[in-house]
Amino acid sequence: MLNNKIHSQIIKKRSFLCVGLDIDIHKIPKLLLKLDDPIFEFAKQIIDSTNKYAIAYKPNIAFFEAHGIHGYKSLEKISKYLNTNFPEIFTIADAKRGDIGNTSQMYAKAFLKDLDFDSITVSPYMGSDSVEPFLSFKNKYVFLLALTSNKGSRDFQELIMNNSTKLFESVIRTSRRWKNSDKIMYVVGAKNTKEIGNIRKITPDSYILVPGIGAQGGNLKEICKHGLDEDLKLIVNSSRSIIYASDSSDFAQMAENEAKKIQTEMEKYLNNIV
Repeated sequence: MLNNKIHSQIIKKRSFLCVGLDIDIHKIPKLLLKLDDPIFEFAKQIIDSTNKYAIAYKPNIAFFEAHGIHGYKSLEKISKYLNTNFPEIFTIADAKRGDIGNTSQMYAKAFLKDLDFDSITVSPYMGSDSVEPFLSFKNKYVFLLALTSNKGSRDFQELIMNNSTKLFESVIRTSRRWKNSDKIMYVVGAKNTKEIGNIRKITPDSYILVPGIGAQGGNLKEICKHGLDEDLKLIVNSSRSIIYASDSSDFAQMAENEAKKIQTEMEKYLNNIV
């Protein structure tokens, strides 16, 4: 079960850290560029150095698709490497898909079956039939975009409805009525700390994935204050501050140091609960 897989990792590692693999070929150490697959090698070394502290990994699919077939092959190798060597660690395809039903079914097959990720990020804008195909796969899950931190989020997500409810709140409540909604988790940007507590009240049984600490400036203490419940249903993602901690030959060690620093702070907040 999902709860057992993620929860056991949180307890074991005293961490709820997800490492985002937003791999920009122009930012990885130049010494890797001479290799046949520098993207995979970079990811492999990041994973090898940080898995003691990470409970999840989240490849950002756009960074792989930008390289066409070669990027897809790198992504495939990363997924296989994680599933083979660290099957206990949760994987998230950060693809932000969502389309009419038959198209979503193909997206779901690609990421949840063929690439064998545990979960995928999905946009809810097109409604139930665009999301439910992702929920039809056994032991696979969806992170629904609920409230993001980008400037444009105010264009739609925070619109006030006739009943004084914000649009993103309505999206969450509506999604809880969809088929297999017990497999839905929610993405909430790290800068929305005041809203995390409200979202927890709306969906108390769901995991919340919070991207944006580190380079994006999210405050871990405030996130935990509002989002870390007794069941520990919180996953916090950090990408650039970990994977680009160094652009030299010591990049893996520096990534490990950064991951450990975040885990140490997380452990402090966990100790207040368990």
